[in-house]
Amino acid sequence: MPSTDLINGYHAHVYFDAQTTVLARKICEDLRDRFGVTMGRIHEKPVGPHPKWSCQMTVPNDKFDQVIPWLSLNRQGLTIFTHPDTGQHLEDHRDRAIWMGELLELDLSIFSED
Repeated sequence: MPSTDLINGYHAHVYFDAQTTVLARKICEDLRDRFGVTMGRIHEKPVGPHPKWSCQMTVPNDKFDQVIPWLSLNRQGLTIFTHPDTGQHLEDHRDRAIWMGELLELDLSIFSED
């Protein structure tokens, strides 16, 4: 069983569409401003394995216990996909996911199995 020492942090992907872009941006900016986490670009198209538009929030280990509860209470119906960052991209996205809202199918074909 892998040690949690392998976790470099987490990525929380906020999913949205054309009707919820403003809401998603506000949630991500609030999260950034409240907790000091890094906010990635607002992607208005599917990027990487993600099936919907998204914004990646980078959550350090020491903020996880604050950020995840806040997201669960403030996601306003948006889907949030969270995974650890261990460097094992396939396993992190496929086996270690935390979903809030709708479970969506990721395009895992972009990751190679080691």
